[in-house]
Amino acid sequence: MPLAVDDVTAGLVLIVITVAVGPIALIAFATSGKSLKTLGKGQWAIERELPPSRGLTDSQAATPVPRHVREAEIRQMVEAKSYRREARGGEPLDIEAEVERLLGETDSKPAAGIDRELREEVRQLVLARNERRMRRGEQPLDVKAEIERQLRSLEGLGQ
Repeated sequence: MPLAVDDVTAGLVLIVITVAVGPIALIAFATSGKSLKTLGKGQWAIERELPPSRGLTDSQAATPVPRHVREAEIRQMVEAKSYRREARGGEPLDIEAEVERLLGETDSKPAAGIDRELREEVRQLVLARNERRMRRGEQPLDVKAEIERQLRSLEGLGQ
């Protein structure tokens, strides 16, 4: 029996549209892979794929930061720290003295293979030795020279 116009329901219309459009949509989706990969890219795109990083070369990694750049960045951090301290009601930092102290720490580079923790431990031992020497009435040792001497004597122990 042929369908009369009155017999067509919303469900039947939905099924007919799905059956008719479904295969067309599947074919369009299957063939659009290349187009979807380039979507949003191109000359005028905001985000582009960057070329793979080759990493830093040895000469780039070993390039030291100029002293004036380090000093400017350290000064900026110390001024911010002092400002925060003042905002909390504390005493402001002596910015010049703090910058010089921090620059002095960065300028004294540890010897090859000597980490900061070991250097600090040796420094504490030298300070303790100086305290004992002063209690006995002897002259204190030069801290920096004694630290370097101690570290040189420790260099070949782990090999």
